[in-house]
Amino acid sequence: MDMDTSQAKDGPALMAAAAAEAARVVAGAARTGPLDQQTPCPDWDLRTLLNHTILWTSYSAERRAHGESVAEDLMSKDFTAEPGYDEAYRAQIARAVQAWSDPQAWAGDRSLMGGAMPAADIAAMLIMEMVLHGWDIAKATGQDYHCDGELAQALLDTVQAQGDMFRQYQGFAAAVPVPPDASTFDRALSLSGRDPDWPDNNAA
Repeated sequence: MDMDTSQAKDGPALMAAAAAEAARVVAGAARTGPLDQQTPCPDWDLRTLLNHTILWTSYSAERRAHGESVAEDLMSKDFTAEPGYDEAYRAQIARAVQAWSDPQAWAGDRSLMGGAMPAADIAAMLIMEMVLHGWDIAKATGQDYHCDGELAQALLDTVQAQGDMFRQYQGFAAAVPVPPDASTFDRALSLSGRDPDWPDNNAA
């Protein structure tokens, strides 16, 4: 995937919007109680989903802006076991957004999974993770999730461009059918293997 010039220019603002919504729903999740409840991610309870989201969209996201990987000791950390984990996440994802606010963070290539990828594409993937897992958390905890306009279109563009790669690594399930008049956001959710009407259509 190669982001066009306008996407790269608008990228920091889109990331800031995605991060703000992610921080909001994580804060809501911290007030909902049990962490063993079901989520739209098969085989992941809420605790697993939160830990994954916190790690990759804040700690790893900040390091990726500098072309680095996240510290190994964070890979197995249970962030949700710490009091105030939602406030810690809000602060850390803000640091990630700040790191990506530098235009140089979007330039050139970065190492990823043993190969090289344009930094702008990595940033797009991080925005996608913030939005999709933000939606997962919101759905699991009975919260609304807001994604429309430019952010929804950027998400759809990224899911369309990276969907095959994510399915190859079992990050996405098969696409879920949606009506022809589905919103841009619902189309992105469906292409990522998510049912926009979860849990209403969830047989489990």
